[in-house]
Amino acid sequence: MKGGVVSKCCSWAVVIAVGMALASVAQAHERVLKKAKQAKAAEVEEVRVWGDARDASHAGYTNPTSVLTQEDMVSINATTTEDLVKYEPSLVIRKRYIGDSNGTLGLRGSNMFATPRSMVFADGVPLHYFLQTRWSGAPRWTMVSASEIAQVEILYGPFSAEYSGNAMGGVILIETAIPQERQVHVDLDYFSQDFSAYGFSDRLEGYKTFVSYGETFRSENLGDFSLYFSYNRLENESQPQSYYFDSKRTLNNATPVTGMVSDTDVLGKPAYYFGDTGVEQAVTDNFKMKLGHDFGNWSSLLNIAYEDRNTLRDTPNTYLTNSAGNKVWSGNFIQDGIAISVPAARLGASELDRRSLSTGLRIKGELNEQLRFEGNLSDFRILEDNSRASSHSLQDPLFNGRGQTTDYQDTGWQTAEGKFVFTGIEAVELISGIRYETYELNLDVFNSANWQQADNAGFASRSGGETNIAAAFVQMNWGVNERWDLALGGRYEQWQSKNGYYSKDIAATPAFDLVEVADADSNQFSPKFSLGYVPAEDWLVRYSLAKAYRFPIVEELFTQSLNYSSAVQAQPDLKPENGLHHNLMLEKQFDAGYARINIFTETIKDAIESQTTFLPSGSPVPSVTTFAAIDEVETDGIEFILNRYGLWVPELDLRFNLAYTKSIIADNSTAEANNPAGTNSIEGNDYPRMPRWRGNIMATYHATDRWDLSANLQYADKSFGRLDNTDTAEQVMGAQDGYTRLGVKTTFDVTPALEINVGVDNLTNELSYVAHPWPGRSYYLGLSYAL
Repeated sequence: MKGGVVSKCCSWAVVIAVGMALASVAQAHERVLKKAKQAKAAEVEEVRVWGDARDASHAGYTNPTSVLTQEDMVSINATTTEDLVKYEPSLVIRKRYIGDSNGTLGLRGSNMFATPRSMVFADGVPLHYFLQTRWSGAPRWTMVSASEIAQVEILYGPFSAEYSGNAMGGVILIETAIPQERQVHVDLDYFSQDFSAYGFSDRLEGYKTFVSYGETFRSENLGDFSLYFSYNRLENESQPQSYYFDSKRTLNNATPVTGMVSDTDVLGKPAYYFGDTGVEQAVTDNFKMKLGHDFGNWSSLLNIAYEDRNTLRDTPNTYLTNSAGNKVWSGNFIQDGIAISVPAARLGASELDRRSLSTGLRIKGELNEQLRFEGNLSDFRILEDNSRASSHSLQDPLFNGRGQTTDYQDTGWQTAEGKFVFTGIEAVELISGIRYETYELNLDVFNSANWQQADNAGFASRSGGETNIAAAFVQMNWGVNERWDLALGGRYEQWQSKNGYYSKDIAATPAFDLVEVADADSNQFSPKFSLGYVPAEDWLVRYSLAKAYRFPIVEELFTQSLNYSSAVQAQPDLKPENGLHHNLMLEKQFDAGYARINIFTETIKDAIESQTTFLPSGSPVPSVTTFAAIDEVETDGIEFILNRYGLWVPELDLRFNLAYTKSIIADNSTAEANNPAGTNSIEGNDYPRMPRWRGNIMATYHATDRWDLSANLQYADKSFGRLDNTDTAEQVMGAQDGYTRLGVKTTFDVTPALEINVGVDNLTNELSYVAHPWPGRSYYLGLSYAL
């Protein structure tokens, strides 16, 4: 490990001293804060959830945690569920626009494209998507609406035996509210942004309509029944997601044009931009039904969610105009002595139709006074996932209707879990259980004579396969005495991949040939340890240690795809990621909040990383993505968190966090064994998409009982998108920019049932990129009615 032990210990001592000093300053306000907390408790209506209700100051028994209640969420311009967590410590949501289906999640040392290292559950139902990774592996956030959420808890790291190695980054636990009486809720939201970049400038608008109905029926003999129905429709126009360019070429028979935009690429080299993808029109309809039953000490919840999504991109822009004043869409062009090539499909149209069904069942209750049980079943199915792309721009005179289709068949997952909690020994809680998960992905890419009809005119690529994990876990939480507590646990997992295949078209054979991949398996045991100490009243020190293994997913193992936009090459012999994680937490509790410092370090061996190589214009595809294993990645970080209700004055609430994270490629000797020392080595480089500094602020001032004023800030510094760290250019297409994004919001209760809110995000209209452009200045207007 780089850096000496002494230097690390000194750094820890400095951080702890700073935390103690800040906590001492905060103690001077405790009397005011106590009164503020008591006043707020009287104002906030109690919200029941199907899971475990958490206090916002809950620190976690093994994992460091962060908890968001409905009171905390008032500061956020939230259109979809992922918005609610975007200001939390060491967390990033890559949401490119409102309605984006690719809202990827990154936690701590796991970047936004390492999606299999973070888990998301809503009422016990998985929302994470462990079939694919990168942008395709975003959680299915729309299976739960932001308007139904009562509480969000984030667990950082894999320190609990209850969760698999996919919790290397952390776990997000969403709990929705239980209807206590007849409830009708309506949200009407409007949002817009003005966006300009390269040759595009326009105003983009969107709408959201949410309606829900809840009811509870009580019976002395049959128990309490609750039902909940909701419908959520979101329509929005996005800014262009890609801007296309080429480098200077030597070409014959190039057509003279005007309109080319000169800039650089992410490597800082001259680039000449000729067009963009145009506006994406995203429409999502979500239907939700929840049926709950409480009988004695038992409760159950049936959760059914259906998503119908359409994303249409049929108005790409070309910046190029020929001497006759007509727009041109493909071919070889020259302007002021600069020649470029525009491939036929680069400015083509595309359309996605996706329908998904998620079903979950949770049962929990007491078997006796000392033993509790919880069971969770879930089934997720892709009913349709069909993405169509045209071979040319629809305006191109050369376009003859042809295209290409990407289609998912027999794709989805099922999970089953049973968990027992035993409390029959004084001061000891024993948790044990078993879990089984199975995943299947089948992906076809084929050519079409009519791109809109998606007829199969011959395969371009085919791939797929299955994985499954069987696990058993046990954990003991022991309150040794008033000052000490101890947690010991372990998780044993059996992983298997099977029925893998990918295409290899052999011209001599009439059929489209498939290559079978040999089955594989792996068994791993992950021990867990946590020790807590209370040195004084309202103080807590906790050290946690865990091993974790993250097994490869289907896409990483088997997916070989070739379409107009990219090529993907899988790696069937990948080993599981092997992580060792540490966390030292120092916390000071106040009557109305807490200050907390987390010092964490993690070492992940055989880290699976996708690397995209962007090819010159004129290549068959714009980019090629490969999956590879890096021998060792080391991450060290420090988080400071201050959450206070009634800061300085009773009306002011604050959530503040700041994190420094250094993630370095420590070893890549397996891949670089034949390279001369120091030649083309990535050892010592920053791990991609991991900014050193990240911070967030959410502040809410309760001006009156009916009027709230809020402000928020998101900050991150620049990172790299490539393993070789050569992408140093900023504020260009493809960059991993730093950003400072300011937001404001005000909420006013017109009547007890009617609320209006107005907000702005990215107040300064900062233009920055996370490969794709972040949204520009965005305006929000919302009405909420609850009866």
